[in-house]
Amino acid sequence: MSKLNFTGVGMTSQRTRDRLVQRLCDQGISNYEVLDVMRTTPRHLFLDEALAHRAYEDDALPIGFQQTLSQPYTVARMTELLLAGGPLKRVLEVGTGSGFQTTVLAQLVDRVYSVERIKPLQEKARERFRVLGARNVHLKHADGGFGWPEKGPFDGIISTAAPEQIPEELVEQLAVGGRLVIPIGDNQSQELTLVEKTEDRVITTVVEPAFFVPLKSGIIR
Repeated sequence: MSKLNFTGVGMTSQRTRDRLVQRLCDQGISNYEVLDVMRTTPRHLFLDEALAHRAYEDDALPIGFQQTLSQPYTVARMTELLLAGGPLKRVLEVGTGSGFQTTVLAQLVDRVYSVERIKPLQEKARERFRVLGARNVHLKHADGGFGWPEKGPFDGIISTAAPEQIPEELVEQLAVGGRLVIPIGDNQSQELTLVEKTEDRVITTVVEPAFFVPLKSGIIR
């Protein structure tokens, strides 16, 4: 877990952030650690200036390259699902994007390994992590569907983009007792899915409907 430096980043009013957290509570988020991190993490820092005034709305917002910053509820829900099995040491994130989900995780787990296929997005996120002092975040520019096998196995894996099927590569990189939280589906229908790996089997549970950008292959420099 990393103690981040949020001073000097132009935090919005406490009332605005408290309202967001109250909405998350009303929507069923109950993990107090997750709620506290959502309250204190400056979401506006992960958006272009023109959209920063919308940072604390419960909406997904564009970050360029046809990618989005997930809505706060989605970030909180996926993080809560990931942590429900207990403390996590090593977590893989597929799709760094703006770095907001990464930053939330960095405050709740020991180490985050985040893979991003779009180099300009990764570089922006890298600078944000530097400013915030997120020293437990490790980045790789690669096709996220293949994960980061040389850094596995992982106690938790989270994907911020939706493949049509659960990638076998990600299941293989999951430690026994680990949890994978991933949206599955196409542009018409997606389901947020929890995959749990035991000694002798893999248990898949559909959590709720979801809508994410598709998980694409290849890299953009």
